[in-house]
Amino acid sequence: MRHVLSKPLNSNSPSLAFAVIRVPYFLEPHYDDSKPFIESNRDRLVAKWGGKKGWNRQKVAHDLKGRGLAAGIPHFNLDRLASNSMASHRLIQLIGKRYSLGVSEALYDRLNVYYFVEGHALNDKPRLAKVAAETLSELLPQDTPMNEEEILSFLQGDEGRLEIENALRALNQLGVSGIPKFIIEGTHMVDGAAGPKTFINIFREIEKRGKVEGGPIFGDILGVSQETVNRGSHTRESLLLDKVEQMA
Repeated sequence: MRHVLSKPLNSNSPSLAFAVIRVPYFLEPHYDDSKPFIESNRDRLVAKWGGKKGWNRQKVAHDLKGRGLAAGIPHFNLDRLASNSMASHRLIQLIGKRYSLGVSEALYDRLNVYYFVEGHALNDKPRLAKVAAETLSELLPQDTPMNEEEILSFLQGDEGRLEIENALRALNQLGVSGIPKFIIEGTHMVDGAAGPKTFINIFREIEKRGKVEGGPIFGDILGVSQETVNRGSHTRESLLLDKVEQMA
């Protein structure tokens, strides 16, 4: 997305924008969501791949370090605490609908660091609420976003659970059994292992066409309004703003 936004085919054309809706997926759906965490990710992966040798083969075969670097994660904490992720999925959906997809994307990025680098459990609700509140305060300094107590109250409830469960059923019907996967224009399903050129070619075709032919198929399922989608999550303007902030 950044490449296409920063290098438009025609600088005089209407600004290109992306609307990213994060669709929930559970790597371990059997994990008890009443417990803050279940096990370390190291233990989970060693058991999954039949021992340390099997796990080492998978690391090499899937280039996990390289994929992490590409996603902005320089170091994976292998001993991070694995847990049920329903609470964090519900939170991301709530923030996207309440504020914007841009805000939920920024929180999603922070939670990637929280989990993959810092190693905290996504179902540690008090800690999750604290980090989310701090992030929202930084992202929305002119507003009065949800505070830590309000977020914790939400996490301890069930609001948004039905939408997550419906999305999981829809993924199953589509035959999605692994991540990452990307669904573009509601029709193109692209595997996360695809190289950057695959995505750039698809985005450039849409840019040349000047319109999007299909909407997000999970928008209605997750309760994301068309207005929220139209506002987008990644725009040329937000990319320029990020660059200015990095230089400051």
